[in-house]
Amino acid sequence: MQQVTVYSTKNCPYCRMTKAFLDKNNVPYTNIDVGEDAEAAKKMVALSGQRGVPVITVNDEVIVGFDSQRLNALFGDAEKGQQYDVLIVGAGPAGLTAGMYCARKMLKTAIISENIGGQAMESWAIENYMGYRMVTGEDLMKMFEEQARSLNIRLELDGVKGIVSEQENFIVKTTTGATFTATSIILAQGKRPRKLDVLGEERYIGRGISICSTCDGPLFKGKKVAVVGGGNSALQTAIEMSRIATSVSLIVRSNIRADEAYTRMLAEKSNITVHLKSRITALFGDKFLTGIMVQDSQGKEQRIDLDGVFVDIGWIPNTDFLEGFVELNDRKEVITDQNCHTSVPGLFAAGDVTSVKSKQIIIAAGEGAKAALEAHDYVMRNRKPDT
Repeated sequence: MQQVTVYSTKNCPYCRMTKAFLDKNNVPYTNIDVGEDAEAAKKMVALSGQRGVPVITVNDEVIVGFDSQRLNALFGDAEKGQQYDVLIVGAGPAGLTAGMYCARKMLKTAIISENIGGQAMESWAIENYMGYRMVTGEDLMKMFEEQARSLNIRLELDGVKGIVSEQENFIVKTTTGATFTATSIILAQGKRPRKLDVLGEERYIGRGISICSTCDGPLFKGKKVAVVGGGNSALQTAIEMSRIATSVSLIVRSNIRADEAYTRMLAEKSNITVHLKSRITALFGDKFLTGIMVQDSQGKEQRIDLDGVFVDIGWIPNTDFLEGFVELNDRKEVITDQNCHTSVPGLFAAGDVTSVKSKQIIIAAGEGAKAALEAHDYVMRNRKPDT
C-alpha cells in the first residue's frame, strides 16, 4: 500500500482540496499541520525544499502544491466520453453558483476546475457579502462547495486544455487527457496572480515568494516579510501578516488604492513599514530567499533582509486556451453582453474572467446565476424531442 502524507496548514485552501481529492478517491493519508508543528515544518522543508504548502509525499515521491494532474495520474479514475447539458469551467463563486442553478433546473451538469473557491479562497476576511458581518474566504467558499456537492453535479479537479465546437456540441479536453462533451458551456475560470517580473523569481516560488498568504503565512511566524501591492487585498495581507511576522515591509509601486477601513488599520500597525512609489529590482538568497532590493521613484535603492515576500499586484485572466475561439478584449477577458452571452452561441461566461467591470464575489455569484439561466434556455431550445 502507498504511504501518503499531506503537510498542510489550517487555512490553506489548496491543502483542503488535496485532502478532499484523496478522500474522494478513497486514498488513506496522514495529515500534518506544519503551521502548528515547527519540527514537522522543518522536516517538510528538508524533504521538499519548499516553504509553501501543501506538500504531499507518496512513498518516496514528493509532490509540491495541489498538482491535480499528478494526483489524477496516481489516484484518479477519470471517465471519458461523458455527455452533459452544461459544462462549467471553474469552481469559484461564479462557477459554483452556476452549477447550483443548473442542477436545480435538472440539467446534467459537470464542473471542471483546478481548484475550488478561486480567488475568494485567499481572502483573510470578507466584510461586504450580504448576510455576513465578516467571513473568511475559505469559510464562504466551503459553504458554496457544500451546497454544490449536495446536488447532482459532477465536480472534477482538473484543468481545461482546449475547447472546440463539433456539430451541435462542444468538446472539452483536460490536462489529464479526459474528454467531455456538452451542449452548452459556462466559462467561470477566473484569474491567476500576476508575477513580480524580477530576475530569479521562479527560483524562489515556494522558497520565500508566496502568492497565497492564507496558505503559507503560518510558516513565517516570527520572521521578516514583505507584501507587494497597494490595493485592498495587499493591505489586508500586510495587516494579517503583522500579527504573525515580526516586521512587514509594504511595497507599493505607486500609491495606496485601498478602502479607508484598511488604510486606517494599516496606520495603527507599528511593525509595518510602507515604501510608496517603489518596486523590487533584485532578489537575494541561495536555496531560500534572504533579501530584496527596493528602488524608489528617485532611483534610490535599499536592501531589505527578510524571509518571505507575499505578492498581491493584480490578476491575469485564465483565457490562454480560448485565444481564437471566443472574442476577448485587450485585457484578455471574455467579452459578454448583459446576459452573459459571448461571441459563440451556447458559450456563456461569468465572474472575473469576463469583461464585466466590477470584480466582487457577490457580483460573480450573481453573474453565475444569470449565465446558468441563459444556458438552461439555450439547452431547452436545442434539445431533441426524444431527450
